[in-house]
Amino acid sequence: MWSTFLVTDEEGRTVGPAGTIGGMATGGAAQGGGGGLTGLMSGRSTFGNKRRRTTAAGHAMSEAQEGKIKLAFFVAIVGVVLTVLGVGTEFWVELSPPKSFYNNKTCLTAHYGLWKGCTKTLWVADIDPERESCGPAELPGESNCTYFKFFTTGENTVMFQKTTQKNMSVAAAMLAMFSLFLMMMGAICITMSLSKEILFFLKPASVCFILSGVLVLMSLLVFHQSVLAFLASDHTVPLHHELSWSVSCIGCAGGVLIVGGILFLLLALPYSPWQKCLPHKDSGGGGN
Repeated sequence: MWSTFLVTDEEGRTVGPAGTIGGMATGGAAQGGGGGLTGLMSGRSTFGNKRRRTTAAGHAMSEAQEGKIKLAFFVAIVGVVLTVLGVGTEFWVELSPPKSFYNNKTCLTAHYGLWKGCTKTLWVADIDPERESCGPAELPGESNCTYFKFFTTGENTVMFQKTTQKNMSVAAAMLAMFSLFLMMMGAICITMSLSKEILFFLKPASVCFILSGVLVLMSLLVFHQSVLAFLASDHTVPLHHELSWSVSCIGCAGGVLIVGGILFLLLALPYSPWQKCLPHKDSGGGGN
């Protein structure tokens, strides 16, 4: 009786009686169940592989680690700000002849940095009577600033009948610029580490900040040697020279950047160096 009833599915195929349909459904269900179980197992395996890859890549970043990274990043940013302030200003060195070298009313002082130099005419009456040389450059007076020509035409600059050293000045400027580039790359690495929660980016960031700090200090040393060569180029006009506040910014920036890079390197280690060197004693092991 049941064999006389045939059912046509949506695709136009003839399906057998209910018993046959049940058998096909049962077989299909069994087959589907097997496929579903296989897919579930494969999916679980894939999920486990992803978890293992995620942990190996360094995604497991706790809130404490994120806070430490942000603190170290703040230290590095302080070094970057000091570097930009020092590189962008022209108060690296001040040059001043004796205040009575020209006349008894005015005297001439000069200060320059990596990019430009300034001469300033001061009133002798405004200078401290106990000071023998003209200055300091912060006193009010008529100032004239020009960019160095050895970056464009290759010409040296003459101040107080002394000639600047083009090669050393350009080398100091290029070291400072390359250090700024490394700071930018380190900042990008830290931003990627915080946004993607990947600890791996801390290692290249630490290298970038440490190298940038070293290059900043090297730029300062090369600049100082260029100043000494500048003073030795002519001895007609006696000059008193002193390093100014821009150099202090650069020196502090180099130290801060190196410290920031070391902090990133410590945070990138798979273990805490403090716990490795100073392990905590078990408080429960010393009981009576």
